[in-house]
Order: sequence, then C-alpha cells, then structure tokens
Amino acid sequence: MTLALGCIADDYTGASDLANTLTRAGLRTVQTIGVPADDLALPEVDAVVVSLKSRSIEAGLAVSRSRAAEAWLRGRGAHHVLFKICSTFDSTDAGNIGPVMDALRADCGEAIVLVTPAFPETGRTVYQGNLFVGAVPLNESPLKDHPLNPMHDSNLVRVLARQSKAQVGLVDLAAVTRSVDAVRARLAELSGRGIGAAIIDAVFDRDLETIGLVAAEHTLSVGASGIGLGLARALVSTGKVKSASAGSAEGAAVGGPAACLAGSCSQATLQQIAKAEAVMPVLHLDSDRIITGKDEAQRALAWATPRLADGPVLIASSATPDQVAALQARHGRDAAGHAIEQTMADIAEGLVQAGVRRLIVAGGETSGAVVDRLRIPGFLVGVEIAAGVPVLRAVGSDAGDMLLALKSGNFGGPEFFSDALRLMR
Repeated sequence: MTLALGCIADDYTGASDLANTLTRAGLRTVQTIGVPADDLALPEVDAVVVSLKSRSIEAGLAVSRSRAAEAWLRGRGAHHVLFKICSTFDSTDAGNIGPVMDALRADCGEAIVLVTPAFPETGRTVYQGNLFVGAVPLNESPLKDHPLNPMHDSNLVRVLARQSKAQVGLVDLAAVTRSVDAVRARLAELSGRGIGAAIIDAVFDRDLETIGLVAAEHTLSVGASGIGLGLARALVSTGKVKSASAGSAEGAAVGGPAACLAGSCSQATLQQIAKAEAVMPVLHLDSDRIITGKDEAQRALAWATPRLADGPVLIASSATPDQVAALQARHGRDAAGHAIEQTMADIAEGLVQAGVRRLIVAGGETSGAVVDRLRIPGFLVGVEIAAGVPVLRAVGSDAGDMLLALKSGNFGGPEFFSDALRLMR
C-alpha cells in the first residue's frame, strides 16, 4: 500500500467526519481505530485516517500516540500527513494541539506548518486569525461552555501560541484570495523570521482549495476536515490521485435491532434527543448515580433489552451546561467525564451482546469509549447522513457485520437520529 495522504485524528467522530470528506472528494479512504495491527486486512486505498482518542488526555501521551501513527503512515508512503483536530479548536492552554504539532513537525523536519480549523460548509470560518462558529466568535458560541475544553478566546494565533513552542504567525484572507503564489510568499516570509506555524484564514470553500494546493507541497498540516477537503481536491486536480466514486461501505443489509447512545451535552444533541422522544423510547441516565457507583448500566440494559424487538431505543447521559457544571463541582471534571464514558461503553457492550448491530453514538468522547470497548479496528466509509457524519461499516469486528454512526456533538439536524436510522439498513 502506498498512500497519497495520511491522517491522524484526535478523536473518533472527527476521524469519521474527515474520512467522509475525503471519500466525497474522490479519495478511497479507510478509517482505522488506533495504529492498525500488521494482520488487519485493508483494501487498496488512497488515504488512511488513523483515529486516536487523544484530544483531552495528558499531552505527553497524546504526543507518543500521534508519533506512532505518523511513523505508520510514513512507512506506507504518505508524503503528507494531516493532524486532524476539531473545527472548534478544542484544547486548553496545556494542549494537546500545540504539543502534538511540535512533535510531528520535529519528526518530519517541516520548517513551517499551515494550521486552520476552517470548514465553511459546517459554519466554521477563520478571519484575521479569529475562529467563528456561524456568525459569532468562538468565545461567544456554546463552545465557551464545553465540559472538557471550554473555549474562551477566538484568536487562534494567541490560542496556539500558548500551547506551542513554535512562534505562530498569520496568513490573512487577503493573501489567500490573491493567489496560491501569494500564500507561498507569505509562508516563506514567516519562515524566514523563524516562525514555525501559521494560522491561515478561510471563509469560503474556494479558500480551502488554495490552502490545499499549498499544504500538499509540505509534509505536515494541522486542521479540521476543511483542510482535508482542500488537500483531497489538490491531489485529484494535480493528477496524483484518480478520483473514485464514494460509498465504499455499501454492502449487504445488516438489519436486526438498532440503538442510539448520546453522551454529548451540546445544544444540537440536546435538541436531537428531544425530537427523538416523539418517535422512540428514550431513557435519561442519572449522572450522579453513575459517578457514585450505582449500576446505571445494568438499569439501562434491563430497560432497553425487552424494547429492542419493537424498534430503536435511545439512552442518553446528556445534560445542560448548568447541570454539567454542577455535576463537575460535586465530583470533579475528570472523574465525572470518565465515569460517564465508561458507563456508556458498558451499555454499548451489553447492547451488542443483546444483538444490536446498528449503533448510533453522539459525542466525541462517548464514541471513543464505545468503539474502544467494542474493539473495532477499522471502518469503511459509506453514505453521508449529515454534513461530516457518514455511515460506517465495521472492519474486523468480533461481533461480525455492524453499521455505526459516530456523531460529533454539534453535528446534524434536529431529526438526526431518525435520519441515521433510515440510512442504516
């Protein structure tokens, strides 16, 4: 296997978002869970997205896992590696975006790295180095209340500089809209001043194409699925990849029971849960009981199992920002998050043992815990449910043929769970 593009994603939902984007742009793509084992049979593809659960873990561990993934991808011929991060730049001043970027940059010897979380299709734009979520700056969006990585500064030059050992500069929209050569010249100027990373503005899809053409000339970039789209289009337009048709996960129907799990506390997911209550049974877990050791997983499975024969069910640990803040105050942020993730993983494992083969999971951390527990080594990418969320067909699963959807908290419309179930047959 000789890869045209290697990607390292810092969570599983972001990885499936990126894999979906690359597939739509014409790259044959596989998403793996962690660095693939040598005996995992992968089809011939143009891109591999290695999914890590490294966004909110200790920075040193995130660095070591990311370096191992980069070494595997370079060993399969990947000239360019994209470190895929969240489109809302989820991170704290301790990392992990900066430390991972610094390590990968040192490993590949890149002088300057282009960085942008922009993805206009999903309402993420960057102007003068400031990240906007829809019409509002990042620090005024609901991400200011994120339970793990609250974002209080929209200026990404400042945000990244607080995490990275590199000096951070800006390639502004004026250069991006002028030409590819203008971006190259600006990068050369910044690099000549010893600057090792550059936030680059992007407001429209065409900006991503300019960025992709420049980034593909380097060995490393950092960003969300938008820069992945730019890179994919650059690889196709320059003839390095022959465009392929999307939908590699299409295959025989899976059928059988279906279930939904929601761990995200985003406004979008809370609205989706409310809509789902009109069409399927919904169980809301008691987070305090989870953290204090009460067996909420067994209660959930006892509730769900007899209902599966009648149709899909939804089990949610999601809560409002005020409820999350109060829970963290009582039990501690890390302890609360870990306990809830592991309970959702317990529930997923029990559901699969009960015969569920179609599983929808909302929330990046929840998705990571669930997929790890189910020991699924990889996915083929299928039809798109919503922007950034494809149907995934498991590869090498002990449970046999399975379809999953892994949704970042803010993604999807109000009817997301129903939309997903219609496409997961």
